[in-house]
Amino acid sequence: MDRLDAMKVFVTALDEGSLAGASRKTGRSAAAVSRAIAFLEAHVGVPLLHRTTRSIRLSEAGERYAAACRKLLADLDEADRHAAGERSVPRGVLTITATVFAGVELLRPIVDAFMDEHPTVSVRMYLLERPVNLIDEGMDLALRISHLADSSLVAHRIGEVRRVIVASPRYLATHPRIAEPADLAKHPIIAMQHSGMDSWSFPPPEGSVVPRSVSFTPRLVVNNVRAAIASAVEGHGVTRLLSYHVAPEIKQDKLRIVLANAEPPPFPVHLVSPQGRLSVPKVRAFVDFALPRLRKQFAALTRDAETQPSAPILPRRGRVTAG
Repeated sequence: MDRLDAMKVFVTALDEGSLAGASRKTGRSAAAVSRAIAFLEAHVGVPLLHRTTRSIRLSEAGERYAAACRKLLADLDEADRHAAGERSVPRGVLTITATVFAGVELLRPIVDAFMDEHPTVSVRMYLLERPVNLIDEGMDLALRISHLADSSLVAHRIGEVRRVIVASPRYLATHPRIAEPADLAKHPIIAMQHSGMDSWSFPPPEGSVVPRSVSFTPRLVVNNVRAAIASAVEGHGVTRLLSYHVAPEIKQDKLRIVLANAEPPPFPVHLVSPQGRLSVPKVRAFVDFALPRLRKQFAALTRDAETQPSAPILPRRGRVTAG
């Protein structure tokens, strides 16, 4: 069996989410799909997939092998296009990664509009809450909201976001005042699973070089930004998110920022790609299309996140307990 052909079947099965899906997509029998993957597993000497009757799941070795397959197939596709003299025409499959929230709320509308203008380009969006090595995993582009450590990437600055602590106006009116980070110990915390589950850190106060940290036992831990926002809006506690997450709620006065004077420096936002990828027409076309739209989006979100009521909310009189 041809190993390259088997790799294509393997990647198709992952994209479709099942062997049956790969069978429909490739026009092959289910047995032929199974044989292709078994051939690869025999070649590498380890299981690549955990199979059930309805779904498949990558093994640890399978995750690494899948990333290598995607990169190899993308490189071969690019080589074919170059040899065919199609370097000036955007076409093929564009792979983009981002966090779930950014991908759904910000990138997805831009991707849809881009595909409307470029019918010969298809897009695969990988929305993940983990760092992605663009080169190893064969990605064309990533939306990164963090300080960049990899100097091998080409970065296009889009804007910046803040890490903010928010609560609803009703909550702030009925709970102890939050004037400094230590006050958070008196409040129920809505924590994100992947960030700050038991403590939040803050820059040093003026005149000190020692960062501050507040430890807590969260009342609620979630792994989804929308869940944290909804719980905070409904008045169930205090949460810490990025400013673009909560910009609409701040603009509508559903949430208010506290401890703005204790925020860490903003995080930069970039659209990044591996060295050399901008010479590929589909990548260049998307960067040219997306950059002005993303910059406009983040500029608007920054303005919305800075829209705060002029009058502070004071806690009501009497003893109030958190919870």
